[in-house]
Amino acid sequence: MSEQAGSATFVIPTMDEQETVAALVEQIDEVCGSIGLRHDIVFIDDGSTDQTWNRIESLANQNPHVSGIRFRRNFGKAAALSAGFAEATGDVVFTMDADLQDDPVEIPKFLAKLDEGFDVVSGWKQKRKDALDKTLPSKVFNRLVSAMTGVHLNDHNCGFKAYRSEVTRDVTLYGERHRFVPVLAAARGWRIAEVPVVHHAREFGQSKYGVSRLAKGFLDLLSIFFLTTFGARPFHFVGAIGLLFFVSGGVGMIYLSVMWILSRAVDSLEVVHLHSSALFYYCITALLLGAQMFLAGLLAELIVSLSNQVKQPYSIAERTGGGPPAPSRPRSAEESEA
Repeated sequence: MSEQAGSATFVIPTMDEQETVAALVEQIDEVCGSIGLRHDIVFIDDGSTDQTWNRIESLANQNPHVSGIRFRRNFGKAAALSAGFAEATGDVVFTMDADLQDDPVEIPKFLAKLDEGFDVVSGWKQKRKDALDKTLPSKVFNRLVSAMTGVHLNDHNCGFKAYRSEVTRDVTLYGERHRFVPVLAAARGWRIAEVPVVHHAREFGQSKYGVSRLAKGFLDLLSIFFLTTFGARPFHFVGAIGLLFFVSGGVGMIYLSVMWILSRAVDSLEVVHLHSSALFYYCITALLLGAQMFLAGLLAELIVSLSNQVKQPYSIAERTGGGPPAPSRPRSAEESEA
């Protein structure tokens, strides 16, 4: 058992997973009981259209350590995780998918890595049980994310992760930022690690992600790169672009001014007419763009200085269950000696 994790909260977003939620609770309880880890489980029903919420309500009525949150509609995984993080009370917060592809048997491996001094431990599906149309784009995406952010993980998309509770309170989630929680945490100084995990083939339901997530993921990556690199100092980014335009336009205008004078002072030179020179209009455009970029950068700095929070991107319809973390199963003498 982890020396630093007295209890754990499992935050599990769900959508149309009626066949799996009960089995997942049973597996988590079994593993946590075997290692003596107090735990609670928070399901976030993100707009299910089947009997998922009814199953969660039933589980919450039977088990005091199981609770649920139901969204009024589908708000996305980032919103679901954000809602779950707000409810988490454990020293360690686990996130898992509800489709049984993540195996709770790996929980001790995450806790052991946290004991080494890391703050975020991400799973790595080394032998992923998915089709090639998912695994190949994922590999490209993971390499691109690692190169652009400097957070080198083999599997940024893996939903099986463990966080110290302080991390979940320090990172703000919205949009599609759930893919980049380790990146956001690293940007704030938390230590990141990765452990290989077992990945099972999906037996129930269908994947909630299609080809469209590739374009969204790339756009989100650009957003995260900007936020983590220039989020607190946008003028350094926007202002640098403005300076480039302004200097280019200024140099061009100086050149044209010198040529305008020389062409009238030296008879052998062809007279330069600014209004007939394309370069003149390019320079004017560059100067105007430079000035606008400077103004945009200053406004961005003002917005950053005045903004201190983001509105929660979800609306909760109802809650069920809740209570203290479940007591661990008494360990036998043989287990204690082991």
